[in-house]
Formats: sequence, structure tokens, C-alpha cells
Amino acid sequence: MEYKNESIYWMLLKHEDWNMYIAATEKGLCYVGSKTMPFEELSDWVARKFPGFELVEDKDKLEPYSIQLIEYLEGRRQDFTIPFDYKGTPFQQAVWEALCKIPYGKTQSYSDIATRINKPASVRAVGTAIGANRVLITVPCHRVIGKNGSLTGYRGGLEMKTKLLDLERAGALTNSK
Repeated sequence: MEYKNESIYWMLLKHEDWNMYIAATEKGLCYVGSKTMPFEELSDWVARKFPGFELVEDKDKLEPYSIQLIEYLEGRRQDFTIPFDYKGTPFQQAVWEALCKIPYGKTQSYSDIATRINKPASVRAVGTAIGANRVLITVPCHRVIGKNGSLTGYRGGLEMKTKLLDLERAGALTNSK
């Protein structure tokens, strides 16, 4: 993948009790950080995945992304229409695309995702690919739970995962009335 510009634009998104770093390339959103995690989570990731890129704080460039994230956090948006620029293997990208097909307010298991991508024996690899998702919320890995219905690991922590699932359940109930 070629990039015209070797900058990654970032900002700290603050909304109510949400504080998270978001970042984008010229091609689209590439990073949504964990709630209340430090800037180093973003800068360390950029150093590994985009070596040589400069981090540039730019709220204006991130405005379309922050608007949609805030709308989601307020329960006013269920789907994202912003462009993405996620870097991963073809397998990871297939998993992330499958995550985007999980309906708002619903959950699926790791084995459901493995079946959806026609790799039913790859449940562990699916879990690893989900863990590599750096575009939290917008690529909804929080909607993946254990086969027995239990909450499982989440890069943002189980508290953040629970909060996102509760937000969606409340929104799904409100929108179905």
C-alpha cells in the first residue's frame, strides 16, 4: 500500500467520560485507542506499524471521524460511513470485515466469526486477529463474546467492552420502539 504523505494525524477525543486517541492517514481512520490509555499506546503502535511516519496533531483532519464517534457514543449512530485504513494480513482483514457485519446491539462468538470467513477451525487465529484490531468501536470487536456468552478479552479492557455493549443494547431497545 502506497502513501502520498508520511504523516499520521491524531487527536485526543474527549466526550463525557470518554478520553481516547484517534488517528488517521490520508486514506482513512487507522486507530481508535483504548479509553483513558496514554498517548504512548498510539505512538508505540505507529512506530511498529508505520515506521518513519510522523505523528501530527490535527483536530481538523480528524473532525469527520470524531463527529461519527461522538454520535455513536451518544447513541445517535449505529453504522460508520468514514473510510478506514487498517493494516493487516489478508486473514486479519477478513476477520475485521466480518466484525463490521455484526449488527448493532448484537453479539457473535469467535466461532461464529470463524465460520463466517469460511475458516471454522481457526477460532484461535480469529481471536488473535480480533486482538490486533486497532480501530476500536468502529470495527466492532467489542461485539464478540465467548461461545458460552461470557465476556472475553478486549484491548480496551472489559469495563470498556461492557460499557459499549450496554450502550448498544440501550440504543437497540430505543430504536426498536
